[in-house]
Amino acid sequence: MARPGGRSARVQEAVHAAVRELAAEVGRDALTVPQIAARAEVTPSTVYRRWGDLQALLSDVAVERLRPETPPQDLGDLAVDLRAWAEQFLDEMASPAGRAYIRDALLGDADGANAGQCSAYAAEQIDVIRARAAARGQSAPETETVLDHVVAPMMYRILFRPGGLDAAYARRLVNGVLTA
Repeated sequence: MARPGGRSARVQEAVHAAVRELAAEVGRDALTVPQIAARAEVTPSTVYRRWGDLQALLSDVAVERLRPETPPQDLGDLAVDLRAWAEQFLDEMASPAGRAYIRDALLGDADGANAGQCSAYAAEQIDVIRARAAARGQSAPETETVLDHVVAPMMYRILFRPGGLDAAYARRLVNGVLTA
């Protein structure tokens, strides 16, 4: 069992940083485990033992990069907050970098844990918006309903039908869930 904050955390941080730096320098497609290990100052066997292969490592890094850095903006109203969050979510996920992270997160995810973690990130953000709405006395749709009617269609479109992904699309999805 890895100790939080111990050597395991330092190795993970160094390897993740090496992946990000090298991807920026040489491109994601040129990355190799020996190159990453050298940059992180660990042995390739350390990388293989912890992640198994390059794709699993890229998946782990992608999941970390998809983690929201801040809580959703509080604009004082459920509809406004949810629309703003959905627009930002769509903008970030549909960007070239976002699409690459989504692909990497899913490609190295044999057991579905990374997909589940990405879903949990979105659910946590929605829960914050719902809690704020409840504190203001506003009724809000369930988190799963927002995931099913806002997030899921966005993700499908990002992955399979990327045309027409704009703020108006995000607002239409939110309006639909709010009026249902």
